[in-house]
Amino acid sequence: MRLDKFLKVSRLIKRRTVANEVSDMGRVLVNGNSAKPSKQLKVGDIITIEYANRKVIARILKIPENNISVQEASSLYELVD
Repeated sequence: MRLDKFLKVSRLIKRRTVANEVSDMGRVLVNGNSAKPSKQLKVGDIITIEYANRKVIARILKIPENNISVQEASSLYELVD
């Protein structure tokens, strides 16, 4: 699954367009490397999102086949902080 879609589906970022913009600015890292929105993710990857005043680090636990409910979104990752 693409990085921008995963960020939206997992609710780490609410909208895919915002995920694209943040990735293009270099504020999203995958396994420590700057990542473009089209980066293909796999289970076990570490995503770091740098906001203005905080940093969110999450490990991917599973990648869904389709869109999922809001209640299930947090089961896709675990926060590593």
